[in-house]
Amino acid sequence: MPAILFALLLALAPLVSFAQPAAPGCDTPAVLADDWEVATPDAVGLDPAILCGIGPRFQGWTDANVHAVLVVRHGKLAYERYFIGQDERLGRSVGTVTFGVDVKHDLRSISKSVTALILGIVVGKGQIAGIDQAVLPLLPEYSDLRTPEKDRITIRDLLTMSQGLVWNEDIPYSNPLNSEIQMDTAADPVRFTLSRPVETPSGSVFNYSGGSAMIIARLLWKVTGQPLDALAREELFAPLGITDFEWDPVASGEPAAASGLRLRPRDTAKIGQLVLDHGKWHAQQIIPADWIASSTAPSINARDLWFYGFQFWLGRSLVHGKQVDWVAGVGLGGQRLFMVPALDLVVLVHAGLYRSSLQGQVPLTILNRYVLRAIKDN
Repeated sequence: MPAILFALLLALAPLVSFAQPAAPGCDTPAVLADDWEVATPDAVGLDPAILCGIGPRFQGWTDANVHAVLVVRHGKLAYERYFIGQDERLGRSVGTVTFGVDVKHDLRSISKSVTALILGIVVGKGQIAGIDQAVLPLLPEYSDLRTPEKDRITIRDLLTMSQGLVWNEDIPYSNPLNSEIQMDTAADPVRFTLSRPVETPSGSVFNYSGGSAMIIARLLWKVTGQPLDALAREELFAPLGITDFEWDPVASGEPAAASGLRLRPRDTAKIGQLVLDHGKWHAQQIIPADWIASSTAPSINARDLWFYGFQFWLGRSLVHGKQVDWVAGVGLGGQRLFMVPALDLVVLVHAGLYRSSLQGQVPLTILNRYVLRAIKDN
C-alpha cells in the first residue's frame, strides 16, 4: 500500500549492532498437526540472544501494535510469538484480540499475491493460454468498454499493475473517493475498474491498483467456473493442508481479491515457504517453478526504491555488510510476508497499524534489527 512505502530506506541502512539476552518464553514452537517441522533458533543458524529480543521489545512498544511474528529457516518453524492488540477486519474494528495459533488475521494486500499464485496454477494447467494475451477479449460481457487503447491491456499488465487506467489509492481508504473503495462498493467491481479512462500506455507505468487483482479473479472464474475462494481451496489451500480460511467479499458478493483473505499465521507462512521452494510443498509441485521465478523477478519499477514482480514487491537489506534481496507480500497495517531466498528464510509479521505511520517501519525493524542480525551462518 502506498502509505507504507516511505520506510524502505530503513531496509537499506546498516543494521544497528547491539546484543540482547535471550528472552523468556522463547521456546521451540509447538509441534501441531499442520505439517510444520519445528526447530530451535540455534539449530537453523539463528542466534537466540538476538532473535528472542522480538518478544520483550514489541511487548513493551505498545504503539507498534504487533500481533504475530513467525520465522522459518531451512523449512523449519524456529520462532513464533503472538501478542495482544487492537485489530480490524477489512476496516471494521474488532476490538482487542488475544492472538494465537488458531486466530485468523487479515492479510490485506497479501491477498493480491495469493491471487497471482492461483493464476499461476491455472496457467500451468493450460486453462489460460499465457499472460501476454489481451484481457478484454476474454471478457466479452464488457465488449462495450473496448477501445484500441484498452484492447492492449494484457494479463501481464494486470500482474505488474501497469494497466494504464486512471486509479488513485494514494488517498486514505477511509475516503470514499479512493478507487479501491469505489470498486469494492460497486455493483460490478470489474466493470467499474475497466471503465476507468486510459491514462498511460499499458505496460509502461506502475500504478498501484487493487483493480488488477479483481480483474484477475474474474478471469479465473470465467475459465474455471469457480469463484476465487473455491478455486483457492481446491488448487492451493488443500495441497498445503490449509482448511481454516475466510475470504471476505466486496459488495457484489465476490471475494475481495485485492484485500479480503484471512488465514492463520502458520498457514500464511506456508505460502511463503511455497514461494521460497519454487512452488513445492513437501516435494509436491503445486505451482510451476517458472511461474514462481517470474513472479519474484523484477518486472517494473514501482514506488521509491522498490521493484515489482507479479503482485509481489522486491526489496533489499544489509546483512553483515552484504546486500541481500528479498521478496514480500505487503498489506495495509503492517502485514508482511518476507521471503529471503539467499538465506532460505521466511518471516511473517502481522500488525494493526492500519492508519499509523509506523506500519512501514515496524515490520522492517523486525526483519532487519532482529531476524537478519540473528543469522549466524552467512
